[in-house]
Formats: sequence, C-alpha cells, structure tokens
Amino acid sequence: MSVSTAAAAQTICAPLPVLGRDVTVPLVTGGEVTYAALDYAASAPALQRVWDDVAAYAPYYGSVHRGAGYLSQLSTDLFENARRTVAEFLDCRAGDQVVFTRSTTDSLNLLAAALPADCQVFVFETEHHASLLPWRDARVTCLDAPRTHQQAVETLEKALADRDPYGPALVCVTGASNVTGELWPVRELAAAAHAHGARIVLDAAQLAPHHAVSVADLDVDWVAFSGHKLYAPFGSGVLAGRADWLTAAEPYLAGGGASRKVTRREDGGVDVEWHETAARHEAGSPNVIGAYSIASACKALTEAGFDTLVAREQYLIEKVRAGLAEVPEVRVLSLFGDDAPRVGVISFVVDGWNSSHFAAALSAEYGIGVRDGLFCAHPLVRTLLGSDPQTQGECGAPEAAPGEKSLNAIRVSFGAGTPDEHVERFVNAVCELVSDGAKWRYRTEDGRCVSAV
Repeated sequence: MSVSTAAAAQTICAPLPVLGRDVTVPLVTGGEVTYAALDYAASAPALQRVWDDVAAYAPYYGSVHRGAGYLSQLSTDLFENARRTVAEFLDCRAGDQVVFTRSTTDSLNLLAAALPADCQVFVFETEHHASLLPWRDARVTCLDAPRTHQQAVETLEKALADRDPYGPALVCVTGASNVTGELWPVRELAAAAHAHGARIVLDAAQLAPHHAVSVADLDVDWVAFSGHKLYAPFGSGVLAGRADWLTAAEPYLAGGGASRKVTRREDGGVDVEWHETAARHEAGSPNVIGAYSIASACKALTEAGFDTLVAREQYLIEKVRAGLAEVPEVRVLSLFGDDAPRVGVISFVVDGWNSSHFAAALSAEYGIGVRDGLFCAHPLVRTLLGSDPQTQGECGAPEAAPGEKSLNAIRVSFGAGTPDEHVERFVNAVCELVSDGAKWRYRTEDGRCVSAV
C-alpha cells in the first residue's frame, strides 16, 4: 500500500456492525477461520442495528390495520411510519406511493401487472432476470448491451423513436449491475425516456445499498429494491413511485386489506370497492417485521452517511482491483471499462480454472464465500464472456469437472459491513490458488463443485 493510500485509509470509517462478523467455519485443510462473507450482491448480512430494532419490537408484534388492541395499533403505526421512512430515504415526490412487496422481483412483477394495455417495454440484455423477465404480457424489446454510457442513451433513444405504434411505453434499467458493479447513467436514460413519452422504472437492488437514491433527482417514475440486499433480510421489498398506473390496475393480489368495501349482489356475486392507496396492492397480513427492518436499515445507512460509506467502499474496490490486476490469469468482466464508476461487485474468470472449482476452493480452503455461475443475468454474462447471449444456461454452475473450462464466472461482492481483512484474504487466496493450485480434491455433485471427503 502506498503512503498516500495508507493515509487515506485512516480517514475512512470503520465497517458497520453486521451479524456473522465473528462466525468461524472449518477448513478442509484443518482448523477454523473467521468467515469472510463476500457475497453481498446475493444477500447482505443483517446490520446489527436492524437486528436489535427487530428484536426490541418483536414482543409487541400484532396484526396491522385490523385490530383495536394496543399491540395492533402500535404495529400499524410502526408499519405506516416505515412507509414514510422509506419515502424519505428514496426522496420520493409528493403523491408517490410506497408499496411493500416481497422483493425486487415481486415489485417488478407488480408493476408488470399494472401496465396499461398495449404497453411496450424496453430493457437492455444486461438486466438481472428480476427486471428482464416479468413483462410477459407486454411487447418487449430487448436492447443490445452498450459499451459506453453514451451508447446506452443513444440506443434507447433510437428504440423509443422507432416504436410502432407510438403508445404507452416503459423502460426498465438497473442502477448498478449485479455482474460488473458498474453504475448506469440513470438520469440520462430517464431524460431520454421522458423525451419520447415513455416512463422508466429503476431496479435499485444493487444501487440502494451502496449509494443514495433520489427518485426526484434521478427523475425516475418508479424504483424497486429488496430488503435482503439492504442489510434487512426479513423477506420484504419496495416499489415506490407514481400512483396512477398502480391505482388504475386491478389489485396485484385480491383479498383482505386491498378491499375497502365488499357487498353481496342479488345474483349471488360480490361487488368490491378497492383501496386507491398503496394498500390496494398489499392484500393479506403485511410483513410488518420486513417493512420495519427495511426502515431500520434506511435510517442506519442515512445516519452513517453515504458519502462516508462510498469512500470506504471505493477504498475496498481499489484494493481488490489492484490485487486482481497483479494476476495475469485473471480477467475482470466489464461493460464500460476500467474507469467506469462502480459499486463493490466484481466478476472475473481465471485462465485454466473452472469457475465453480475456484469458488469451491476459496470456500473450503480459505473460508471465503463468493458466488459462481451466471448470476441470474445469463445474457449479460454470456456477452461478457464472448459467447452467444441467446445460449441457454443455469443459475448455478454447469456440469463441469474441476479443471474443465465452464462458461460461467466468479463474483466477489462487499459493502458497508466488510472489514479490510476479508478483501485482503480474498486477494491473497486468489494469488495462491493461481500460483500453487488447490490443496484439496474436488468433485462435481448436483451441478456444484464440492470438496471430496
């Protein structure tokens, strides 16, 4: 580390306390080591603050919106306050709705169900499956992966200008890639969409845990994200934004809570008056703990300060990228190039290694948890690896024995709870595996590479 880098590191905040930071795991070579959780892009560990808030509330848990008792009233207030906290966290506009869902996937499927008739949807092939696949009842145009921010905007502008017929349209775009970590030009894409009479939804699953997200500043129509990536793994997500399409659509789920009034008809049927608020799409008993945990995480990240968190994360990104650059056999995957701004998500391949074998060795021999495969972004990963993006694949590792080439990659990801030691151990482990090889034997079992006992 250079003197300037070391000096800068001293001014960077400590990692935020998260659950699991002291968990030890066994190594196949003997002994135990503190687990290095470097798979934040899949699910981030719970912030200690979130866990403590949930534990403090748990004895007071009660039904929401439909109970007269003290605990029900308390839970209702907590649930609705969580909605306001999320709206503040996202800098929502007056009139925007915050709907609690199960995840980003659920949020985008909800929006897909609310699209007006004959709506055309535009997505880049670079999207995660959560934002690539929900639009089954719409006319979908899948755009080629751009190689610059400018090309992304130009590609979208041309596609929107050429659409026929010129009707309602929606653009769906990620804020930060779950494969490369690269930031997308969301504000510019939103301007292009609106200039051509289209709306835009931001998949912020990988962006919101790392950077402040302002619906107003980015000028997006909706934003979706998941609690389990925002250090709040209690099965909840958010769709926030414009109310009109959501209010005009049939409820996403029909049931109690979504209905304002239900009456019998003389012919034996029922008439239903649905809510026009966010409750319209929150039928059933809400996940109060999930909503509260998201609000707790939003407060914790806001109080820590995103400027501070981003500075620390950039320090870790530079550590990882510099370490990987020292290994000629490693190729880091990128759309926009080395200088592109990014969050703590880095995918790579290693010459001469099956990616599943490499990830298995990191876990079994070093206690490091990463991910391998296609990351539920098959077209993007295949494009980055120089394969046909239309080739079918699986989310897990394909059937390939250790040492055999496989068309998948390795992903390391980190965030606000990652200590320096974890990324340092990861970089050292990559260097050792490439130079010395694995110390253990591995086999393929149910599509996964595992240590041979």
